[in-house]
Amino acid sequence: MKYIRRALEERICQEAKTYKAILVTGARQVGKSTLLKQLFPDIKYITLDDPFVEEQAVRNSGMFMTMNQPPVIIDEVQRAAILFRYIKMKCDESDDRGLFYLSGSQQFHLMREVSESMSGRTSIIELAGLSLREISGDSFAAPFVPTSAYIAERQKSAVPPDDIWEVIHRGSYPELQQPDVEWNSFYANYVKTYIERDVRELRAVQDLDSFRRFMVAAAARTGAILNYSNIANEIGKDVNTVKQWISILEASGIIYLLEPYSPNVLKRAIKTPKLYFRDTGLVCYLSRWLTPEVLAYGAMAGAIFETFAISEILKSFSNAGLDYRYFVSYYRGKDRKKVKKNGQEMEVESEIDFIIEENGILYPVEIKMNAAAKSWMTGAFPVLDKVPDKKRGSGAVICNCPQPGALRDNIFQLPVWYI
Repeated sequence: MKYIRRALEERICQEAKTYKAILVTGARQVGKSTLLKQLFPDIKYITLDDPFVEEQAVRNSGMFMTMNQPPVIIDEVQRAAILFRYIKMKCDESDDRGLFYLSGSQQFHLMREVSESMSGRTSIIELAGLSLREISGDSFAAPFVPTSAYIAERQKSAVPPDDIWEVIHRGSYPELQQPDVEWNSFYANYVKTYIERDVRELRAVQDLDSFRRFMVAAAARTGAILNYSNIANEIGKDVNTVKQWISILEASGIIYLLEPYSPNVLKRAIKTPKLYFRDTGLVCYLSRWLTPEVLAYGAMAGAIFETFAISEILKSFSNAGLDYRYFVSYYRGKDRKKVKKNGQEMEVESEIDFIIEENGILYPVEIKMNAAAKSWMTGAFPVLDKVPDKKRGSGAVICNCPQPGALRDNIFQLPVWYI
């Protein structure tokens, strides 16, 4: 399998010179162990996915650590949480850096153990699926912000994919970048492994068949405001169970909850998060859009296109070493706005798909799968002018247009591959 260079490589190498332990988190199959083995080929590699190795690590942790002296790579470390106690002792005994390289796909276990045992000793790095930049071999590293300066730099290396719907449908897992890997089989095994290995281990989930139906129901709502009751009614479970299961999907890197932008001045703002899947290929598999052609003209095309664009924006931040949770939100008001479309006045929802906040400036973004953007699509942007102590910056409509352009002063249309 050909290795695809990851945007986080340089950051991991730098952190290894500063911290005694590096922890790479992320969903299953995003390439965590491959990345660590690629960067540190001379360091011993151990995976706790092997049940025999896992048993040794759990039952005889002291001997396990004696036999596996640092520097060492330990994959799926959350399977033997007791090891963190011994890793902490080893870190405290030495002044060396880069002693332990850890990876894990269950953040609900990992974060608790790291905060309790490894605080100040560990650099935590989130690895997402492949970005479009990584797939195309583009080394451009700046986080996406819809400014003229960003666009000027981005156009130096941005290249459109042959078929954006093929990219969206194929998904972002590294293994799927091999043409001979069968799409349906990969995702069938992925879901089976995720449910039977990760989910089964959680006491919060006993009914795995219902959890499968829950994942399908959640996939059908990607890009929508999260409605726990609606999902609960569809799968025949109570709201508290759905809330628990949503938190499991979020903590294991399957979904992302985009929080609303709701300062006090915007009194009619909706205060419920929106649900987005991290990988569009998984959404297509769960919601049964089996080919790119059918997807492109299907009922969920707009929602999945939006899911792809937002996932790419989040990757641009995390790959630049920034915690996107402090930068992004969305806005939806309970009122409607009047705008002009083709010379006619019409009412549209008061909604901004995505807001990026940086240095006190709010950058509004709309996401449409259309081949061209229209200025009326940005009718809700001025609502941000009401926010005190903040300034509205340039905005954009991300779409399927062939090249960037100006819709009006300080508002651009941008191809999705410019992210």
